[in-house]
Amino acid sequence: MHWFRASALLLLASPTLAAEGYIVGVGLEVDNVDASAGSLSGEIGLTKKTWLSAAAAKSAVDLPRGVQIETIYGDIGVDHWFDPFGIRLSVAYWGDDDILDSNDARGSLYWRNDKVTLAGEFEYRDFSFNVFRDDLRPGQDFRFHANGTGLSARIELTDSIDLSLSGIDYDYNVNLSIDANRRILEFLSVSRLSLINSLIDYRTRIGLGIDVGERRWNLDFATWKGEVAGSKTNSTTLRFLTPLSDNSDIEFGLGIDDSDDYGSATIFSVFIYFYG
Repeated sequence: MHWFRASALLLLASPTLAAEGYIVGVGLEVDNVDASAGSLSGEIGLTKKTWLSAAAAKSAVDLPRGVQIETIYGDIGVDHWFDPFGIRLSVAYWGDDDILDSNDARGSLYWRNDKVTLAGEFEYRDFSFNVFRDDLRPGQDFRFHANGTGLSARIELTDSIDLSLSGIDYDYNVNLSIDANRRILEFLSVSRLSLINSLIDYRTRIGLGIDVGERRWNLDFATWKGEVAGSKTNSTTLRFLTPLSDNSDIEFGLGIDDSDDYGSATIFSVFIYFYG
């Protein structure tokens, strides 16, 4: 889900900010197909090398069949830096328990110095899909799981320019594209904020960040492939972060998706971050 980025940004910032206290982020995302998402995330430094993070979010998406799906998300995690290695562990819940939801466990082992951060990622997702599959078997639970493995990197090219890259691939224990499971396609997205976008085969991302004084520009390019229909989405997002006060920033984002599933969509976001 796109709102995961709020939590991810806090984790990337933790080596420099969380040791000084805390970060709290509040965000809202909307798009031109009547989907919306709101999120609240935070991180607090327990010690100079240990940080506790948490996030909560909710989205609402209108499907073409006139059905609105509301999705909730929550996670809690801990990060400890052993210098130069570190480890992050987290658990999360995501979805709509009447349709499709998942319980997730994530782990990351990373190495960093003043210029480079490299991380290996692992994720286990336990899904439950509860829907009327046919007239003879109404309301059956369909359970499956996925293992995700990935790599990420952040490189300081200069004092004001950094490059970030990430990729993750998921291996499912069932074939979601066979006819018996095609009922899931009824919940195909009309937005990157929707339910089905959690069922991905892989996701890759490259981002460029530029600091201009106290302000920051980020340009991200991402691609992901759906596991059910095999469709691809290409996404471009531009973000601008600027101070609001001595201890708060505001970030505006504008994104454009080109999807095999839902065509073109435009996403606008605003996040406010408080530091202490």
